[in-house]
Amino acid sequence: MWEEDEARLIEEATAAIAKHAGSRPKGWLGPFLAQSTVTLDLLKEAGYEYCMDWPADDQPFWMRTRSGPILSVPYPIEINDVPAMISRQETHRAFEEMIIDQFDEMLRLSEKYPLVMGVTCHPFVIAQPFRLASLRRALDHILKHRDQIWVTTPGEIAKHCASLPKGTIPGSAEF
Repeated sequence: MWEEDEARLIEEATAAIAKHAGSRPKGWLGPFLAQSTVTLDLLKEAGYEYCMDWPADDQPFWMRTRSGPILSVPYPIEINDVPAMISRQETHRAFEEMIIDQFDEMLRLSEKYPLVMGVTCHPFVIAQPFRLASLRRALDHILKHRDQIWVTTPGEIAKHCASLPKGTIPGSAEF
């Protein structure tokens, strides 16, 4: 019974987003990154191409479902204003330093292989006026390296990964 309930939730969420956005979503980020044992199967069957509920790596990877592959696009848990500032009580200046340090290290690491660095921001946290200057400074730091990075969306990452030859993205050789 719960599988039907979950399928209905995915269907209703998809329909609501399509109605308000004008097109069906291709990617999924579930509430609290929570999934059941069949969520990926249901997402794939509902037409989703990628999900962001598996913060397992800094690179996308393909996962197997009963209906074919679905891409996991990295989602940042640590570089995320809610756990940093709300749960761990970090200051907005500490969050700024986290973003900059994360970026600088990942830029160095990306000389060997491509990586995805995300920054998760929630308007009710980071958009408080006293916090915005810290976010702006961190983003300015990142954009000073614009010629070395690709600033994009999860959907564009998924589209790019899907276009690559099998064996390029982890897990793709299996399909």
